Amino acid sequence: MLTKKFQKRKEDFICENCGFSVSGDGYTNHCQKCLWSKHVDKNPGDRQEECQGLMRPVGLELRKGGRYFILHRCQKCGFERFNSVRDEDDFSAVIKIQKNC
Repeated sequence: MLTKKFQKRKEDFICENCGFSVSGDGYTNHCQKCLWSKHVDKNPGDRQEECQGLMRPVGLELRKGGRYFILHRCQKCGFERFNSVRDEDDFSAVIKIQKNC
């Protein structure tokens, strides 16, 4: 079944890595405290991925325009996806990713 490439979903969640309570705004795709994500989408917002594995932040990329993007890798299946660093994110956690790269 085909889905739109992006579906905005405003969802709150408890981070399965650190237990932080995250208030989603429709674009939230990772915990703002530890930066971990969850493999729930085939296309952003569709919630159709069966894997459901936790996605570790494993890389950081600075792109044109000065925006940082986190590379998440699924601990269950190995899938990788970039997600933008948000203003709400703990920047000290972002720096730790860069140190571990």
